[in-house]
Amino acid sequence: MQKEKKKESNIKWAIQAFVLTFVLSSIVSFISDNGVEKLNLFSSIIILVVVILIGILFDMLGVAVTVAQEEDFHAKATKKAKGAKSSLMLIKNSSKVANICADVIGDICGVLSGAISAMIVLKIANIYNISNNIQFIISALVASLTVSGKALGKEIAKKNSTKIVHMVGTIVSNFKKE
Repeated sequence: MQKEKKKESNIKWAIQAFVLTFVLSSIVSFISDNGVEKLNLFSSIIILVVVILIGILFDMLGVAVTVAQEEDFHAKATKKAKGAKSSLMLIKNSSKVANICADVIGDICGVLSGAISAMIVLKIANIYNISNNIQFIISALVASLTVSGKALGKEIAKKNSTKIVHMVGTIVSNFKKE
């Protein structure tokens, strides 16, 4: 009985994650594609960097909630520290939080950065009248920045998981009553 509920819960979560990813990805892609297309080269590059940084930050949060310890927040919660209860909620739901942060948002940022980099290549090719073969270099640069940023972010998240989760818990607590 317990295994059936767990399996049903996992299937339900997978469906919810699919719908959430589809909706968020569609909205973000539409906005960024239409927005970046109308921007100048410099602004497009800034948007690309921001998207990469968002992916890295959410990946860090996904790692932080999986390694943070509940015990660090029980004392804070009893002392009514702002964000402690929300931090506990994040840790207790760490697999879902990590899935949303690292997989849903992280993957959307990855796809989005690829699309934005393709638009940047077209802008560069048009402005400087050069071949679209620069796409290989830009794609490699975006991938390298993303992967190395996430690798660095994971180490930071492991070492500072309590601080990161508490900071996010405090932000979350502003949107809900603790």
